Amino acid sequence: MQGSFKRLVEVGRVVLINDGAEKGKIAVIVDIVDHNRAIVDGPTTGVARQVIAFKKTVLTDIVVKRLPRTIGSKALAKFLEKEQVVEAWQKTAWAQKLEARQRRAAMSDFDRFKLMRLKKQQRFIVDRQAALLKKERA
Repeated sequence: MQGSFKRLVEVGRVVLINDGAEKGKIAVIVDIVDHNRAIVDGPTTGVARQVIAFKKTVLTDIVVKRLPRTIGSKALAKFLEKEQVVEAWQKTAWAQKLEARQRRAAMSDFDRFKLMRLKKQQRFIVDRQAALLKKERA
């Protein structure tokens, strides 16, 4: 019984790296070193096999079932392709929020201005339609 914990550290668990050179990339736990560290590998996402502290990762809901411990990178890449792990990650709301945040950070001042103008136009159209509906009811 898991109790209140939803995400357990286990071989095959997909993690999001939130510190270091690979920040923002996902990897898979291949083996557990001790209570504080694990060996992760991400052959399809550009993360080299390395020992990483749990403090520098966040566990996701995605788990690759029946993944053998210390699997090689080539075999892991085949597992990830077969299970479509990267596609499953990209469909999550979490990944979409991170991508939107990166897009917003990359915007120029002029892009932000254009976005503001488009939102203003949209708000004007919505308010006008709401006023028409309200007038029809009355």
